[in-house]
Amino acid sequence: MTPQDMDKRIVRYGDLKPCKTAFIDAHTPGSDLKENFTIVGGGVSESPDQHVHIRETPGFNIGAAGQPPRCRNSLHDHHTAEAFFVLKGRWRFFWGRWGDAGEVTLEEGDIFNIPTGMFRGFENIGTDYGMIMAFLGGDDAGGGVMWAPQVIEEATAHGLILGENGVLYDSKKGETLPHNVHPMPLMSGEELAKRAEPTTADVVPNYVARYLDLMALADRQPVNVIGQDAIIRDRPGFEADFIARGSIPADNYTCDAPEVLMPVKGHWLLSWEGGETALAPGDTCLMPEGVPRSLSPSMTGEASMYRVRRTGDPAGKTMPLG
Repeated sequence: MTPQDMDKRIVRYGDLKPCKTAFIDAHTPGSDLKENFTIVGGGVSESPDQHVHIRETPGFNIGAAGQPPRCRNSLHDHHTAEAFFVLKGRWRFFWGRWGDAGEVTLEEGDIFNIPTGMFRGFENIGTDYGMIMAFLGGDDAGGGVMWAPQVIEEATAHGLILGENGVLYDSKKGETLPHNVHPMPLMSGEELAKRAEPTTADVVPNYVARYLDLMALADRQPVNVIGQDAIIRDRPGFEADFIARGSIPADNYTCDAPEVLMPVKGHWLLSWEGGETALAPGDTCLMPEGVPRSLSPSMTGEASMYRVRRTGDPAGKTMPLG
């Protein structure tokens, strides 16, 4: 593989192209300044303006959300798995029908594998622009987003209508629903009754892993973070592990599935037969299966990275709560 071929499989943090109208709450005060990024795969954006950096889907999708302080992402759910790690800033995640069933605050490097079947939202509670990186299960990311009814109602009041076809129509731009497309119906009472309302005590011990704990555990070997026998025991269609300076994989290791490399801290040197390149925090690299690769920190100091691979599990379903 030539360096030019590899360049097409790397999305640099500085080259990320945001979409500010990706979802139904794009005009809602308090959510109108967020930016969404689709990095690997088609993602779940409701806007045709969303830029897709790498369309290949390795069995899951990679995306990101960037938000200024106090900007929030509204309550929603997915049909498949959704996991986040914090790249920059401090973030509060909250969940439940009205967002008050439970919450957790995550710092840089912390990871949260969010259970399906419950509404969730998040906000940047730091003092600077923040960024979280997302893994979404399945090649098609589960077919879109399910919104809490109040989110749809508030969005309509601010000029955005979501069609039942999953496409947004902006009345501020003069757009209207096509004659054969109806608005997305609100969830029925029966559907809402099926949504989980877990407490913080239900969720945090089973679905959250802290960066400082992972750094301690990765002193000699990679840490299995999400997977059947991992710290977060789940089978969402992908698995994630964590490496640090003390747990660098053997040179020229290979994988029988595509592998996504996502540095958290430090700069990493990625080498393969045909070239080498540096990876920095916020960069995303999609390595093809079967290609021998080597990783090593390229500078002194703290260095860490998440690696994500698909598994043979059903596409993107998380384990039920409890």
